[in-house]
Amino acid sequence: MAVIPRFEKIYRLSPDGTQKIELEKRFDDLFIQKTEFVTLDLSLKKIYNNKEELLLVLKRPDIPLHNNLSENDIREYVKKRKISGSTRSNIGRKCRDTFTNLKKTCRKLGISFLKYLDDRVRKKNNILPLAELIKIRSAESTA
Repeated sequence: MAVIPRFEKIYRLSPDGTQKIELEKRFDDLFIQKTEFVTLDLSLKKIYNNKEELLLVLKRPDIPLHNNLSENDIREYVKKRKISGSTRSNIGRKCRDTFTNLKKTCRKLGISFLKYLDDRVRKKNNILPLAELIKIRSAESTA
């Protein structure tokens, strides 16, 4: 089964119609087969039923092949919660969540979180609002 992800990575780098057909055929060959084991057959069928989602990269080569970005987004929050035992109030939770989100967004945009906070607290406004930076980056990536 390791052949499928490697092939997807190659396809993602240079999408090609014949490669798409080949990958779909290999997927079908692998997950339609019947074995002597009922549990394995059920697992193969379950995977095959998710074919469209699993092979989404064939339609959208720009999407990541993993969910590590989403996992990394919550990792910091989970570590802090384990260490501190969470917050004592809803206001504390909202404050923690807001600052964590700001920090993560700044990191993704390549902006120093401390410089961003300093810019906002001192009302310098040298750094564009994060929403505008996200729009700019989004427009750049689709262009």
